[in-house]
Amino acid sequence: MSGNTANAALVPQPLGDCAEMGERFNFAQHLFTINAGRASKTAVRCDFGSLTYGELSDHAKRFAAGVLAAGVRREDRLVIFMQDVSHWPVAFLGAMYAGVVPVAINTLLTGPDLAYMLANSQARGVAVSGVLLPTLREALGLSDHAVASIFVSHPQTCPPAGTDTAGADMMQALRTEGVATVVDLADWLQTQTPLAQAANTSPDSPGFWLYSSGSTGRPKGTVHSHANPYWTAQHYGKGILKIREEDVCFSAAKLFFAYGLGNALTFPFSVGASVVLMAERPTPEAVFKRWVDQKPTIFFGAPTGFAGMLASPALPKREEIALRLASSAGEALPADLGERFTAHYGVEIVDGIGSTEMLHIYLSNLPSNVRYGTTGWPVPGYTLSLRADDGSEVPDGEVGDLYIQGQSAAMYYWENVAKSRETFQGAWVKSGDKYVRNADGTYTYAGRSDDMLKVSGIYVSPFEVEATLVQHSAVLEAAVIGVPDENGLTRVKAYVVLKDGADVTSEALQLFVKERLAPYKYPRQIEFISELPKTATGKIQRFRLRAANA
Repeated sequence: MSGNTANAALVPQPLGDCAEMGERFNFAQHLFTINAGRASKTAVRCDFGSLTYGELSDHAKRFAAGVLAAGVRREDRLVIFMQDVSHWPVAFLGAMYAGVVPVAINTLLTGPDLAYMLANSQARGVAVSGVLLPTLREALGLSDHAVASIFVSHPQTCPPAGTDTAGADMMQALRTEGVATVVDLADWLQTQTPLAQAANTSPDSPGFWLYSSGSTGRPKGTVHSHANPYWTAQHYGKGILKIREEDVCFSAAKLFFAYGLGNALTFPFSVGASVVLMAERPTPEAVFKRWVDQKPTIFFGAPTGFAGMLASPALPKREEIALRLASSAGEALPADLGERFTAHYGVEIVDGIGSTEMLHIYLSNLPSNVRYGTTGWPVPGYTLSLRADDGSEVPDGEVGDLYIQGQSAAMYYWENVAKSRETFQGAWVKSGDKYVRNADGTYTYAGRSDDMLKVSGIYVSPFEVEATLVQHSAVLEAAVIGVPDENGLTRVKAYVVLKDGADVTSEALQLFVKERLAPYKYPRQIEFISELPKTATGKIQRFRLRAANA
């Protein structure tokens, strides 16, 4: 079995079980308890202010009391459709403290995407950033599902809801359209009395959801327990990254990602470190501003982001920043990017792979022992297996499907028995990734087991993009694949067959897709061809298109 025995001297040993994980366990209460002695220490810095650990606990407990009073009950779902500001951890932890199940949602979603998730999760409430209210209102109008409560986050430096005419009008419109409770989150929190006692949850109680895409592109509600984030912090935050109380953590990956949730909430709060949150998009310039002004010591990014930063003329000098460590996940890190970053800053990028289903990274390089070009070794606490199509173990040097076993595995996919059985196989989780195990015990990425594309760390379904392209009146057929760019990172490319006599530009088709799907899904390249390669039965042979771009 492919485990973590090779090169054992190089790999840290797993942290032992902790006595605090008893029969009853509430993850939010756990964080508040271990940080009770840090009440005056800064927990969160965001673009609009900061919270100490004492304030974080107080505000989250106020949110817990208020959300229950608003009619959101234990194990009801509360969607968090919010930018990365201090209200995000307040709502997330407040919901968990109350036994309500927060559902973290991608802020880049379109109205139809959000409408599906609201209906699929049967959410009773939504915590939403004011700037995202138009998308939420559109989603509610597209679904028969109704929510009872909406909690609107207006950052402190923006006009309050009462003086922000657009925001106030939108909130009033939602009330008129049947939402019972629509409140300004900051003002409303001050009127609530902190909930005195956490919900009596167990380690196996549903704690929160994240949505994961599959080979059809249909999002799946991935149900995680209260214990799951505890174990990712033990195994990776403390065990591999060695995050400590004096660290300042900054993640370009947003909190709604499994990766970002660990980076900017679970890991730092588990040791009393501070977090820098950023509401805006993680452009190189936005990241550099936080590096220089906030002086984070650990930065969490993705290969696409590192490539953009290294290509920027505004790249800060080594002496301008305070990084001691960088982390990468979301897609395989090309060796050249890691080597160039280390040459410039003298700081390693610790590359790893995780998944929504496993919550965070389970296969990783190690600080001070980075093998660029590989994804490193199994994280202690996880066991890996590479298997052939018949389920047998594959030997070193051969490609196999990656299976993982570990305590942070999700419980199941909500209302999706077929996909749950396919992915969660007893104690094992099938990742959907293919890997090769090397002689030194490291693993090298060998692609996906399906046609899903990993673009900038987010899954993109080629079928969804194809289905959108063929809606254009000029398009007869389309096929979408992933192609490498100059940095070796995946980009979406579409092959398009036009109808007889039709004419349309690449730019027009790109805009067409952007208007109908989340912006990150549009094809960066479009090539017009006379016909698509197909099998005798008419199936598109994407492998031939991929071979033409190799």
